[in-house]
Amino acid sequence: MDSSDLNVIRAVLGWVRAGTRAHLVTVTQTWGSSPRPAGSLLAVGGAGQLTGSVSGGCVEDDLVTKLRSGEVAADGPQRVIYGLSREEGERFGLPCGGTLELVCEPIGSAGDFDAVLETLEQRHAVARELNLTDGASRLLPAGPHTAACRVRDDVMHKVFGPQWQLVIIGAAELSRCIAELAQALDYHVLVCDPRQDYASTWNVPGTELVPGLPDAVIRERVTDQRSAVITLTHDPRVDDLALMQALESPAFYVGALGSQRTTDKRLLRLRELDLPAEAIARLHAPIGLPIGSHAPMEIAVAIAAELIAARNGALATAHARLLDREQRPTPACA
Repeated sequence: MDSSDLNVIRAVLGWVRAGTRAHLVTVTQTWGSSPRPAGSLLAVGGAGQLTGSVSGGCVEDDLVTKLRSGEVAADGPQRVIYGLSREEGERFGLPCGGTLELVCEPIGSAGDFDAVLETLEQRHAVARELNLTDGASRLLPAGPHTAACRVRDDVMHKVFGPQWQLVIIGAAELSRCIAELAQALDYHVLVCDPRQDYASTWNVPGTELVPGLPDAVIRERVTDQRSAVITLTHDPRVDDLALMQALESPAFYVGALGSQRTTDKRLLRLRELDLPAEAIARLHAPIGLPIGSHAPMEIAVAIAAELIAARNGALATAHARLLDREQRPTPACA
């Protein structure tokens, strides 16, 4: 599974190279409850083909009609807003009064999108600035904390990023459950297990089984902040090797399976191996949000939820809310 950005850019380039005009639609801002975040993309082909999404509802249908008729973005980039009124929100399926601001851009040639595609395929990020007045654009480096999309002084700044990547160390049943959930969350899943008995039975469609030792695989493949690493083998000889490399990598999340007792022993070993304290502090263990899970798929859901919270910068809030609920007194029966 490729990232949504990558699929959208490939679609745009495919249409314009075939001599068909296309439009690129970008969510620049949202208010209230919105189905898609700022930075989300939709490509619209000349015949009304769609790749990507800006609402998941009727906004796309209305946009296609307006784009094909020339009512919107006929000669250059144009801002379009949906959901200003309750009636319009209900008409276009925007929940709870949500409002979307979109920029619709006609694309007649490859322009700088060839370079965007090449950058994405190399798992790097790039920023593109689009002047909404004259349609001029340029590419710029994208920092790790650059906003996905913003508009200032009639200039749209959109970051195109690579697909999220999850490296799973261990190829047992729990790994299968996590891999299935992670793919649905737009992760490319890599699995590494030096234990041949486990690796030989791995057959989850869409995932990549990577041979070699975990530390070497992480060193080679975890090169950006859109990567996460989790260790699941319960074998310190395997997991510790992976964690030593992962905790000093750019990965946005590093987690390890195990009880609190197992975690305490692991932390002691990592300190004895002279791993820096700031690196050890990055470890999420025991892995997963504490939701009382026991079965493999339940544990996978807890881990997936923690990955979502970490990816969205809401991990501390998620843990605090769960802790608060656990500490609330149980109401007396009436």
